[in-house]
Amino acid sequence: MRLLADFIARHQRLFVLTGAGCSTDSGIPDYRDAEGGWKRAPPVTLQAFVGDESTRRRYWARSMLGWNRFGRASPNAVHRALVELERQGRQQVLLTQNVDRLHQRAGSRNVIDLHGRMDVVRCLACEARSEREGLQRELLARNPDWLNIPSTPAPDGDADLDNADFSTFDVPDCEGCGGVLKPDVVFFGENVPRERVDAAVAHLEQADAVLVVGSSLMVYSGFRFARMASAMGKPIAAVNLGRTRADDLLSLKITESCGDALAFLIAETEQAHGTAAISG
Repeated sequence: MRLLADFIARHQRLFVLTGAGCSTDSGIPDYRDAEGGWKRAPPVTLQAFVGDESTRRRYWARSMLGWNRFGRASPNAVHRALVELERQGRQQVLLTQNVDRLHQRAGSRNVIDLHGRMDVVRCLACEARSEREGLQRELLARNPDWLNIPSTPAPDGDADLDNADFSTFDVPDCEGCGGVLKPDVVFFGENVPRERVDAAVAHLEQADAVLVVGSSLMVYSGFRFARMASAMGKPIAAVNLGRTRADDLLSLKITESCGDALAFLIAETEQAHGTAAISG
């Protein structure tokens, strides 16, 4: 990992862009295989969610079963390593495509949630926000029999079910206006809010280089920043187990797990603390 350590050491202000590969060690599955293709059916689109009640029932039934695992996931060594990068003053910003808030729970402060956050629910009619935990309690109260249905974890709090009949699943509406409730995340077919993009671009302009961690960049909302950085002449390093959409733009590619690739950051910290303790 010397090349990655050298890359980080040479650039004081890193624009860090993270993806699902950061959270797999926390028990949250990722979407893509080593070639950047889907491991399962693509996620629901905004158009399908808004336009079809049966799709919403299916979404919330799966989400109800997946939420306990997802909502209680803990940060892992990758998140802690990136906290250390920020502590060293080498991070211009951390732009994450993840919606799990694990970077913040690990201690990262300067974070932009590009695709929103799963722990908040938004009403599509009145724009009221509420905590996902509250909706979870309501979903469980309305659908107690669903707790006995076996499921397996899927990305972003989803759960895979076999041959389930979603027609009877009871989904609450907004308490305030009766509108449709949706997690406060960017679905496929939905635009990232302009202010988030503008804030990220402003940070990119101030950065010396880009470090991509755990993302294939197959989704344009993340890939655009690699393309912008390349156009600005900023070097890009990526840590990812498989192919990325920006492979031809990279100055450095580390094909290792994120935890292994960034372990040196935590090791350096532990070594420094140990030295300080001995000196003390």
